[in-house]
Amino acid sequence: MRDAIFKIAERKIQEAIENGDLDNLPGAGKPLKLETDFHVPEDLRATYGILRQAGVLPEELDLQQAIAKLEEMLAAAPSAEEAGRLKAKLMEKRLHYDILMEKRRKKPLHIY
Repeated sequence: MRDAIFKIAERKIQEAIENGDLDNLPGAGKPLKLETDFHVPEDLRATYGILRQAGVLPEELDLQQAIAKLEEMLAAAPSAEEAGRLKAKLMEKRLHYDILMEKRRKKPLHIY
């Protein structure tokens, strides 16, 4: 089933290319702005991307992204001094995230 869907999608893309439907799209010829969403579960990445583009990311997702970035930077830290600075920032972000998540667990969800 999955292969059939990919084949149909590929055919539709090819038809659009041949018909010129993909010519002159906004951002054509410009580099893609790729964000690292590897810390977001795969099934939530599309939703995360939409929320990010709309500028309405929940704070915990921003914190998760910052934590993931700091972890990458820490792994590549050029000096012990820089590693220490990054560890402190990482601990601060993790604490902020933990406090936020604890508040969310205690706060009842209101649906209007």
